[in-house]
Amino acid sequence: MIPTGSQTVLHARGLTAIVTEVGATLRELSWQGRPLISGFGRRDLPFGYQGAVLAPWPNRLANGRYRFGDKELQVPLTEPERLNALHGLVAFAPWKVTTTEPESVTLTHRIWPQRGYPHLLDLTAHYRLGEHGLTFTLTAVNAGDTAAPYGGSFHPYLVAGAGSVDDWTLQVTAERYLRVDPDRLLPVELAPVAQAGYDFRAPTSLAGVTVDHAFTDLDFDDAGAATLRLLGPNGRGVAMSWDRSCPWLQLCIPNEHNPTMNRKAVAVEPMTCPPDAFNSGVDLIVLPPGGTHELSLTISPLD
Repeated sequence: MIPTGSQTVLHARGLTAIVTEVGATLRELSWQGRPLISGFGRRDLPFGYQGAVLAPWPNRLANGRYRFGDKELQVPLTEPERLNALHGLVAFAPWKVTTTEPESVTLTHRIWPQRGYPHLLDLTAHYRLGEHGLTFTLTAVNAGDTAAPYGGSFHPYLVAGAGSVDDWTLQVTAERYLRVDPDRLLPVELAPVAQAGYDFRAPTSLAGVTVDHAFTDLDFDDAGAATLRLLGPNGRGVAMSWDRSCPWLQLCIPNEHNPTMNRKAVAVEPMTCPPDAFNSGVDLIVLPPGGTHELSLTISPLD
């Protein structure tokens, strides 16, 4: 049995990607045989949301409870130890493969109205291998007749090579980060990155750095792209760029609670909104009936 369903393998320009039926998950990504993400085995389940599509909310929803319009709504707690609903509704749902080419695959999933999220959304995940790397696009369409709250993200763990993150450097420009309470990892307040040692505007060693926070005030270039670079000691590594649809970025270095990836990868998650946006309303997207939202990012090898 393959717990993540059918596997679609893409090859092009030295890149290989494997995408699963369950969750539309990116299970593997490599360039000329060198892994660009920390993946998982064909007969394994992803641990820590490796390569997952996150919708209709990313990150944590406090108590799984929120108010939308005149309704108090409750979704299941998928992080019960912290009393949170984590990473939406589709990471372990079946998706339908609708088109495949040697260099691309498209999968779709319909979120039917349910207790806690009484809305009808059509999601499309598209993966394409191109000259710059793997481009992932997530499109959401409100197929219902009422407005729907929405947020989206993608959850790969990037790797700059073998060994530990303590040997790597990270570069991304973000001016502020979101402080969280230590027990539930829920938002407290925004603070300057320098206060916590999270100023990555220049290539910065990750030796001894612990992080599981959302960042904002990102630097988008004239083309509307923000870029993160993760490099190993040999100067090789991986980059991710994304568009203005994601003004937030979650960074997480796995620790001893995730032994398979303990300090061996960095989760890099461009997000449309911060954690608990269904309650705070910060950058929350409200899709009207027929409304559409799209986010896009590209993972590229650096050599």
